[in-house]
Amino acid sequence: MMPTKLCIIPIILAVQVLASNSTYKNPILPGFHPDPSCIFVPEWDDTFFCASSSFLVFPGIPIHASRDLLKWKLVSNALSRPEQLPVLNTTKGATSGIWASTLRYRNGIFYLITTHVFDQYPQNSPTRFINLIFTSKDPYESTAWSQPIQFNFTGYDTSPFWDDDGKLYITGTHEWETQPGIQMFTLDVETGNVGDEIINLWNGTGGIAPEGPHLYKKDGYYYLLIAEGGTGAGHMANVARSRHIHGPYESDPQNPVLTNANTTAYFQNVGHADLFQDSENNWWAVALSVRQGPDGSYPMGRETSLTPVKWEEGEWPIFTNVSGNMNSWHLNPAPQVTRGEGSLVTSGDDIKFEPGFSFPPHLVNWRFPVVESYVISAPGHPNTLQLTSSIANITGRDGRSAEPGGQTFIGRRQVDSFFTYSTTFDISALSAEEQEVGVTVFLDQLHHWDLGAVLLMASNGTSLTANLRLRGITTVPTFVFPDLAILPIPTAWLQEELTLEIKTFNLTHYAFSAGPAGKRSLMQTVGYAPGLGLTWGFTGALLGIYATTNGGTEEFRTYVSDWKYIGEGQVVE
Repeated sequence: MMPTKLCIIPIILAVQVLASNSTYKNPILPGFHPDPSCIFVPEWDDTFFCASSSFLVFPGIPIHASRDLLKWKLVSNALSRPEQLPVLNTTKGATSGIWASTLRYRNGIFYLITTHVFDQYPQNSPTRFINLIFTSKDPYESTAWSQPIQFNFTGYDTSPFWDDDGKLYITGTHEWETQPGIQMFTLDVETGNVGDEIINLWNGTGGIAPEGPHLYKKDGYYYLLIAEGGTGAGHMANVARSRHIHGPYESDPQNPVLTNANTTAYFQNVGHADLFQDSENNWWAVALSVRQGPDGSYPMGRETSLTPVKWEEGEWPIFTNVSGNMNSWHLNPAPQVTRGEGSLVTSGDDIKFEPGFSFPPHLVNWRFPVVESYVISAPGHPNTLQLTSSIANITGRDGRSAEPGGQTFIGRRQVDSFFTYSTTFDISALSAEEQEVGVTVFLDQLHHWDLGAVLLMASNGTSLTANLRLRGITTVPTFVFPDLAILPIPTAWLQEELTLEIKTFNLTHYAFSAGPAGKRSLMQTVGYAPGLGLTWGFTGALLGIYATTNGGTEEFRTYVSDWKYIGEGQVVE
């Protein structure tokens, strides 16, 4: 079946005529890159930098850089060392972890302020939120990001603003289900000491979950940009302003200033925006969005989109609605950023795990890895990744909790609508029932589809046989954990290494295949799984590998080679 292209004409609100002669495509950071915050830093070679949230993924808080808003390179991860946030490794629940971050630059220092949230805690728990300040003098090096300073605030989405007198104010979201509102206080950025007074600035326009605040000063006004409506179909951005930082704040008569709610646009859930300027003083906004398929699915999760903003002196900002094909202010193509640790966000993978290779910053784990479980080119096994099995599989004992012995899994973000991801396994070490290695498209512990090579008891009850098993777990649309297919591995294949593959079948389903390594013509499709089952929560699809005993105590080692990810196209309308 050939892939189908979704052709939906978005409803455009004709709020302005944009004087432009450039076009570009959204999202600028495809895949799991939600809650964006971006800045332009002339002192760093006229470069734009963006941060996004990461929840339980490690390394976390990816920092991307671009010189033209078109080519974005992963340059560092602000959270790259377990000692920066040890509690991440025991945090429960996929909607917990690192929520939205705000990135700012002042006097030679990059500031990243964020919140680690224990989303499983009671809503009124004073220990539910840990607010953090990371700093760096070199955003191109993960190791340059500091140990975080903590500060006390019963809320999240904290964002810094320095007024003309140098005083630092923090805006943040009070836990909205107990007391909705955007609050503000002063902060000593060196010590984390919070000022004596916390004031409520604005409760928004009446939508649920007023959150994601950012404060800006322009033409004698303080402008407060927030999100409302929750991060789903009703998501929107709203603006208020005041002549005085403490208010009162007047709501923009045109609110919401940015939303695709109640439209048939392919880009949905648009909101949680941030504003910045370029070298020509043009204004831009970034916002999160999803690309919603014909069945309502968006397994790639919340992505980062860019839109031009018209903001004349003394007036309200006017945002252009987000879509896949955008007209904009003039963009000057520039060479991609050369510094930094990673690659362009849309780059593919062809990883051989050769001696001396180290993991690039876009390869991630779920919580912290057990470092000894991942050995590159182990003695006697060059050009492979040695995986040591974990007792827990990637669901774990309850689909939410951290596992004491870790979960052997490493993956990367799906960043293309259509892709092929494959890896080759040596399965000869499998020796006990339910020992399994495989590939997975993984949203979180309760939402993933897996194709594994696994030993299962034969029908005679006396011998083990090697099988291909496609199974998963999801709560969407209902809670299920089905075996989608179980097929015996052909005897001829058992003498060779085995290649397992995941690819996009169409806009709604993934296809899973297997075959002997190096013999593409013998690849067989094992089955299909719906992207709707991965449409949940705050994260986005990861493609990766795992090794587990599924609860057994007999540890094994397997060897992985030829990790490949090939992007095959984006659907933007």
